[in-house]
Amino acid sequence: MTVQQPPEHFMEQALSLAKQGRPSPNPQVGALVVKNQQVLGQGFHQKPGEPHAEVLALAQAGDDARGADLYVTLEPCGHYGRTGPCTLAIQAAGIARVFIGMIDPDSLVQGKSINWLRAQGIEVQCGILQSACEDMLAGYAHQRKFGHPLVTLKAAITLDGFLACTNGDSKWISSPPSRRRVHEMRAQNDAILVGINTVLADDPLLTVRDVDGKTPLRIVLDSQLRIPDTAQLLQTAAQDPVLIVHTTPLDDAAKKRLDRPGVSLYRAHSDLQGRISLPSLLAHLGERGVLSLLVEGGAQIHSAFLTTQTAHRFVLFVAPKFIGAGIPWISFPGVQRMDQAVLAQALQTTSSGADVLITGTFQRND
Repeated sequence: MTVQQPPEHFMEQALSLAKQGRPSPNPQVGALVVKNQQVLGQGFHQKPGEPHAEVLALAQAGDDARGADLYVTLEPCGHYGRTGPCTLAIQAAGIARVFIGMIDPDSLVQGKSINWLRAQGIEVQCGILQSACEDMLAGYAHQRKFGHPLVTLKAAITLDGFLACTNGDSKWISSPPSRRRVHEMRAQNDAILVGINTVLADDPLLTVRDVDGKTPLRIVLDSQLRIPDTAQLLQTAAQDPVLIVHTTPLDDAAKKRLDRPGVSLYRAHSDLQGRISLPSLLAHLGERGVLSLLVEGGAQIHSAFLTTQTAHRFVLFVAPKFIGAGIPWISFPGVQRMDQAVLAQALQTTSSGADVLITGTFQRND
C-alpha cells in the first residue's frame, strides 16, 4: 500500500533541488512532477537563459505529466523573458494541480500566474513550506522590492567584542566548524565584500573552499586604488572575478596595473565624508543582478554599513575568548540616549563548534 505523503514532503524535495542552482539575477527554483505519490520528473533553474525548473520537470515526466501534480517553490512565470511562460507549459502538459511555495514578489508575476492557472481550471494551492521558501529567496525578494541586494554583516569576535588583537592578529578567533560555515555562507551569496584595510592586513582569497559551491563575486572597497599587484585577489581574478570600487580618478598607471582578466572597476559616488557612498554602490550592485551581499569586514566597513542603515542582517561567531583590548567589531560615535541605540531583532543563537552563533536582523525603516 502506497503511503500518502503530505504536500510538504514533496516541497522539501523541491527546495533541495532549488538550492543546487545559482541563477542570479533570477531566483532559485525547484520543481517536481508527482502522480500517485511517485516523482515522475524534477528540475531546478541552473542559470539565466536556460529552461526554468518547471519546464525541466515537465519534460522529464513527458506524457505522464497529464493529470499529475506539480510542486514548485515559487509561483511560475507567466510572461516572456529569455524563456517562454511556464504557465503555458503547465497547461499544455495537462497538469491537474499546482502546489506553490510562495508568490513571486516580482511585479511581472505577483499572483498573476496563479489567477491565470485557476482560470484555466487548474487547481492551485499556495503557501506550502512558505517560510522555508521565503528564507531561501530572501535576497531575490529584497532586490525585487528595493532594487538593491540583501546585505549581511559577518564577523568572528571574542566574548569581549573584538575582531582582532591590537596588532591586528585574528587567526584564529573562531573554531574550524565556524570557519567551514563561513565558506557555506559564501557559496550561498552572490557577492562578498571587504575593505582595502582587510586586503592589506590579511591578503585574503575570499573563495569558497572545503564545501561545494561557487565562489561569489569578490568586491573590494578601495577608494584610492591601493590594492597591491601581489594581492591574492588580483592573482586569482581570472578564475574568480574581482570588482574594485574606488572614488579616485583612474589614471593611466592604475588602469595599466589593474587591466587584467577577471578584474573590473567601478567608480562610485562619494558621501559627505568623501568615502564610498554605500547606498549608490548597492544600487549599482542591484542593477548588476546581485541579490545577496555578504560583508566580511573589516571594522570600519561594518561600522559604515551599520551607521548608514544599509545592512539588513548580521551573523556573529562569538568565540569563548577574552583578549582585554583590540580592534572592536563596531565603532561609531556613541548615542546619548538608549532610545537612540541601533536595535537588533529576530535573534537566534546556536552552537558552532566551540563558538556561539548569533544571527539577527537590524531594525529598519524601509
